[in-house]
Amino acid sequence: MTTQINADPAELAKFSALAHRWWDTTGEFKPLHAINPLRLDWIDGLVKLSGKQVLDVGCGGGILADSMARRGANVLGIDLAGKALKVAQLHALEAETPSIAYREISAEDLAQEQPEKYDVVTCMEMLEHVPEPASIVKACAQLVKPGGWVFFSTINRNPKAWLLAVVGAEYVLNMLPRGTHEYAKFIRPSELSRDVREAGLEQLELRGLQFNPLTGRYWHNQDTSVNYMMATRRMA
Repeated sequence: MTTQINADPAELAKFSALAHRWWDTTGEFKPLHAINPLRLDWIDGLVKLSGKQVLDVGCGGGILADSMARRGANVLGIDLAGKALKVAQLHALEAETPSIAYREISAEDLAQEQPEKYDVVTCMEMLEHVPEPASIVKACAQLVKPGGWVFFSTINRNPKAWLLAVVGAEYVLNMLPRGTHEYAKFIRPSELSRDVREAGLEQLELRGLQFNPLTGRYWHNQDTSVNYMMATRRMA
């Protein structure tokens, strides 16, 4: 097992403090609830989730994990924020979500324990919150079966992303709590592509995620200048 956890204690504390709000669709996590149908349909359209063994890395309160289980996948969600996991477990019990489980374990440790176990691995809105994102990418590649899919989403690093994702979302529109994101931890698509290649994954699709603050509508297109999602596959 690894001896050093790839996590920022301040980040874990931040999300643990908000754990009770994960399933409040009007609260701090409203944007995650709003974009979840988009990312769920995108993933399901590529891999057909029903019947698949799926791992959600950095699952938080279980928004994506729960929705993938309801599409017929057998899902394990992992995170190091214990309070968020307890909220996820409670929601699964109350909502009677089928075929879902949660564990407090790092991606690196699980990769040692269960290599090549999963058909699909997702790691969404998480890489920009850890000290070594390349280590998470490598662990995801180890966890997926040869020929399996790995999905990532994160935030680009440029002035526009800082203006919209930090200043706009946190300070002007109050969509997210102030301090949710650190600009220095944002990841350019070229950097994620490099980490993906070095981990033995093949990049297959890159999508941008857009938001209109006037209408509250989200959609995805080819503009990856702020939020973006990447679909990759482990070489057989």
